[in-house]
Amino acid sequence: MRRDRKPYIIISVVAFVIIMVLLIVISFLANRKNSSIIQKDDLTKTNITILTSDLVKHSPSKEPHIMNIISQNESDIITEKIEKQEIDLEFTTQYKNNNSLAKGKMQTIQEGQDGKQNAVLKSIYKGGELISQEQISTEITRVAIDKIVEIGTAAYSNNYVPVIGDKLKVTSVTMAVRVENTIDANKLITLNQGDIVTLKERYEDWYYIEYGSYLGWAPADCLLFYDPNANTDGDENIIQYTKEQLTQDFGFSMLLNRKSGLSLEQFKQVLSNDEKDVNKVFESNAEYFYYAEQQYNVNGLFVAAVGIHESGWGTSSISLNKKNLFGYGAYDRDPSGMAATFESYAEGIDLLARVFMKYYLNPEGTPIYGGENAVGTYYRGATLTAVNTCYATDPNWANGVYKWMTYLYDKL
Repeated sequence: MRRDRKPYIIISVVAFVIIMVLLIVISFLANRKNSSIIQKDDLTKTNITILTSDLVKHSPSKEPHIMNIISQNESDIITEKIEKQEIDLEFTTQYKNNNSLAKGKMQTIQEGQDGKQNAVLKSIYKGGELISQEQISTEITRVAIDKIVEIGTAAYSNNYVPVIGDKLKVTSVTMAVRVENTIDANKLITLNQGDIVTLKERYEDWYYIEYGSYLGWAPADCLLFYDPNANTDGDENIIQYTKEQLTQDFGFSMLLNRKSGLSLEQFKQVLSNDEKDVNKVFESNAEYFYYAEQQYNVNGLFVAAVGIHESGWGTSSISLNKKNLFGYGAYDRDPSGMAATFESYAEGIDLLARVFMKYYLNPEGTPIYGGENAVGTYYRGATLTAVNTCYATDPNWANGVYKWMTYLYDKL
């Protein structure tokens, strides 16, 4: 019997149609997914392009960044603060002539010691940096001890520099021997004037000495070479540099925390017989600029030029009434009332030389005179321009001082 094949053909056709429909559906879905991915990628690329364009548009090279603007504004902000601080009360120096000491020689009879005072200060800051400070009130908590220095006036001189093994004589009434070469170090023993010690080592302004079983440090300016058999007769023989040698580094940007190199006679030469010095203030005190330079390593002609500039060659009321050539302490709100008073011009010259070295011309921690370290409160550099920043409110102060430095150097 012959089978009918029609149902199988119909089933095959239906299956084929279903398969084709499924393939078409799958193909459609796949194309749609790819299209979606492409659109998403294109959108991302578009966003990146827009963002990049925006960054270029606001690039720091084409337009100041907002943070730079803020930083600039902050650096120009001036603030005023009332602060309480414990500060040094600077000692003063008394000079006494000694006709048994060689001319031009100095020896310290009593070490000076700063006192302490609680001060109320008005501080002005620009961009967070201190630019000026004024004392409103002070209360002394520890009195300063004066330094006493003898100046030789004899016609002879002994310029010998002690070497290791030499004997030295104590020149101050009392002298502390310390465990380290700093004035704040612990004391080993106190020696008296005339005691003899042996030099073991030198370091800047300090001698490492031996006294009996003691070994310690003492200030060099409190000790003098001792030779009981020395011949004290003879003329003074001090090296004197020429004008060319003394002015080879002279200029507006010269470092002021260096000695000028002038001899005592050269200081007297440039500060004497000047018609501007109508009261003979600088002529009669010329040697104290030399002594300050020798003790504190400051340029003595710079100190003299500041005094000339501030006092009008010693004619200002503050210089005449208070023997204050520098307007020291003369704050703007009451210059005459606030200015410091000195017993002599020498006191003011000596103190200002130390103030420049301690607060203006050296960074904090720098070893300076007498085993002390610089405080560096107003240090901006060791040039005239740098000192001008905090020392004087007049922006042309440096130019004025430099004019007088040039004037004095030209008189060599």
